[in-house]
Amino acid sequence: MSRDIPWAISRRRFLAIGGVSACTLALPQSSRGEADASLQAGEGVADITPPLGTELGGFHRPPGQERRVRGIRQPTSVRALALRSAEAQALVCSVEVAAVSEAFADRVRKRISEVTGVPVDHIRVAATHTHSMPNFCFTRQWGTPPEDFMRTVEERTAEAARRAVEDLAPAELLLGTSIAVGGSHNRTTKNFKTEDQFDAAATDGDRWLDRTIHVLLFPRKGKRTLCWYHFSAHAVCYADELAGPDWPGEVAARLREEEGLDPAFLQGHCGDVNPGDGSDWRGEIQQTVIAIYPALKKAIASAVPVQYLPLRTVRTDFRLPYDMALFQNWLKTYRESPDQCKSGQWVDAGFAEDWYRGNADRDWPQEALPITLSALRLGDVALVFHPAELYTCYGLTIRRDSDFAHTLVVGYSDGFVGYLPDPKAYQAGEYAALTVPKILDYPPFQPEAGQGMTAAAISLLQQLR
Repeated sequence: MSRDIPWAISRRRFLAIGGVSACTLALPQSSRGEADASLQAGEGVADITPPLGTELGGFHRPPGQERRVRGIRQPTSVRALALRSAEAQALVCSVEVAAVSEAFADRVRKRISEVTGVPVDHIRVAATHTHSMPNFCFTRQWGTPPEDFMRTVEERTAEAARRAVEDLAPAELLLGTSIAVGGSHNRTTKNFKTEDQFDAAATDGDRWLDRTIHVLLFPRKGKRTLCWYHFSAHAVCYADELAGPDWPGEVAARLREEEGLDPAFLQGHCGDVNPGDGSDWRGEIQQTVIAIYPALKKAIASAVPVQYLPLRTVRTDFRLPYDMALFQNWLKTYRESPDQCKSGQWVDAGFAEDWYRGNADRDWPQEALPITLSALRLGDVALVFHPAELYTCYGLTIRRDSDFAHTLVVGYSDGFVGYLPDPKAYQAGEYAALTVPKILDYPPFQPEAGQGMTAAAISLLQQLR
């Protein structure tokens, strides 16, 4: 409880929020006496807990040994945040699944636009990347998308968006930050640096960890306060067959129970980041939660009003370049020596054979993968959306070089392309660089693809100005 935390503020202050009689964690006072009608915010929630037997994603399972839901650890949901000003409107959806394909996101955005009137290009669909839920994109032996459940989630995402628009009310924006020590670690090396060392000279020559929590609070007169937060760590504490949101679900449950706030989660740049402090975190969630939950509460308690207008959204197309020479070398290697392709980047013999069978006669007319980048401006706050598992150095670069006072880099959005690691990952033959493209059925990307997408994201932010 907050009385045991030294930074906690007085319990005598309460925030009246709809459906909750008292909030034990008092939010900072707004700089204005009333919510400003020039910004409206609303939220909608829909349950997407999967039926028993639904195939799960996130881990390698050979055919016949698939992970399937045999129980529910926690209910899962989709949340939608609707924003409206006199000049613009936007919707952001946070879906508690492992990943969404571009086709899934396109269908959802079209359906949402039909039921809400929000333009398709102003709608974002982001996965939280929990490994205790299904994939909604192709993955070879890493979980087949369950078609019936996927259609259910499409409709419920649209329903959450409709409810969010119906919930619109005058709002302000408060932003708070804190550092969650022990809530995450760089899984590629023990010699990583942290965000406080990421200065103007920092590069992808080092490996990094961003421990920053950003929280966006939308106080609304006469209605409950909305809480959306951003952190960078894989949601991968569990590898069993119980479905749920993983650590973000436990953090949310505690905040609801103890503080009366119902948070939504946006995943960050966690391509090289796992939860916990790097010790015994697999199979248990408490090590992660006891670090992230107090830090989230601290970010809420320290939140201050920020400028929230203008409301703007922009998008652009970008092409991630393939390394077709390396792809052809993979094919040649397997063709000439399949008995040598049984481990490492090839996973195992069955996976390697499956990959080769699917790609031996495949024609690749393009030498780059087209993706969508987008950005949302709320005054002094910017959110960048991209479809990758971005290595930390690139998320920190976007934030450092942004023109905005506060920038949140949201991954797994409007599609899924796997990892964008640094060039060292290709030199070292890391899983992120050489195995995941085989899982997703792409050629490998050029080692500089992450650098290119980072530059494009920074350019997109400049357009918001």
